Amino acid sequence: METAETVREAFDLSGKVAVVTGAGSGLGRSSAEILAGAGASVICADIVAERASETAASINAVGGTAIGIGADVAEQPVHDGLVEAALGLGGRLDVWCNSAGVMSESKVLDLQASDLAALFAVNVNGTLFGAQAAGRYMAEHGGGSIINMASAGMLVPSPNIAAYAMSKAAVVQLTKIMALENGKKGVRVNAIAPGFVPTGMTSRYYVRPDGSEDEEMKKLVLEPMAKYAPLRRVGDPSDIGFAVLYLACAASSFLTGQILSPNGGVVMA
Repeated sequence: METAETVREAFDLSGKVAVVTGAGSGLGRSSAEILAGAGASVICADIVAERASETAASINAVGGTAIGIGADVAEQPVHDGLVEAALGLGGRLDVWCNSAGVMSESKVLDLQASDLAALFAVNVNGTLFGAQAAGRYMAEHGGGSIINMASAGMLVPSPNIAAYAMSKAAVVQLTKIMALENGKKGVRVNAIAPGFVPTGMTSRYYVRPDGSEDEEMKKLVLEPMAKYAPLRRVGDPSDIGFAVLYLACAASSFLTGQILSPNGGVVMA
């Protein structure tokens, strides 16, 4: 029989070490803070080093343990450095969350090779490189959990985001195949496909060039999104962060090769 203690233990990451890319803002920051809240020591990586440090500082300020590191996930050697940083922080690596990502918009007929390459360099290559670096360590040290960030955009066709959706579909196939290849080594690999969440990536529709928000435009963007969802709201970064926590902890120990879809019911699979 499960007890209050065993249930808490199933979600407890005390003594574990996690790496989160894209941790400087949005979904990555929320994921890093929630993993730390569950007890993990966290390497917060972001292409903007200052933002990574800010996330780490927010964790340390409330009694957690974190280090911020500037990292361009499109560069393969960076990921081995993040593994080393994790080992330096806590002597192990248990969780790796590939949250770094970029967005571009274009009609399919107008999509440029340079734009496609730049987007795939981060969303696909960056995820692959991170999963490889984490997976090699985990396969040799008893396993771990790798969490890749996909998107509801690859579940339902939407105009103007073909390149982004293609990249996230690739992430899902990578997730499934890696889970198949490494399950016997104790390495779990899953993906999260978030629905619409107001973040720096999605707020481009209502943020002015000076960084201020156009409240009228924000309302025009968010209200229809909320009405379209059965739950009648858009997501919050913490909705995704808690999904990351579930995939990171022992509570999901029988789950691999799967896609979690926190999207308010917009897409039902």
